[in-house]
Amino acid sequence: MDPGLLRLNGLSRDEAEAELRTCCASRRWAAAMAVRRPFEDRAAVWEAAAKTMAGLGWDDIEEALRAHPRIGERIGGDAREASWSRREQAGVDGAGDDLKAALVEGNRAYEERFGHVFLICATGRSAAEMLAELRGRLANDPEAERAVVRDELAKITELRLAKLLGGG
Repeated sequence: MDPGLLRLNGLSRDEAEAELRTCCASRRWAAAMAVRRPFEDRAAVWEAAAKTMAGLGWDDIEEALRAHPRIGERIGGDAREASWSRREQAGVDGAGDDLKAALVEGNRAYEERFGHVFLICATGRSAAEMLAELRGRLANDPEAERAVVRDELAKITELRLAKLLGGG
């Protein structure tokens, strides 16, 4: 069997929840995933993750959002999720000062409009791509934006689950 699954399935419930919260900081999501174990295979993990994410209330999504830095902000520290965040946002590293300033301004405008951090699955995206997406999403109504945020959180969570299980 898959060593990553064996490890996750073999953890205590508390240990599993702590590990899963590195993938998604919603306590409700992590708890629901922990009780769904044991997972037969990775497909079962992805299915459970998607169903659990779809069932979260907006308060749960906001809890998860609070663990994510603004695009362009670098989290310090050695924690697993800080390291993952730095790698996910690597597309901002080479951006010029004007582009970085535009991201700061875009983040501010987004937070004023929607009341939470701009969330995007940043893996493989350049700073310019993320800024264009941010600016485009400012035109969304709050309900449409919540749907986009949930989808982006699901993408990030799936990528982090793959890393947690190894091979991702």
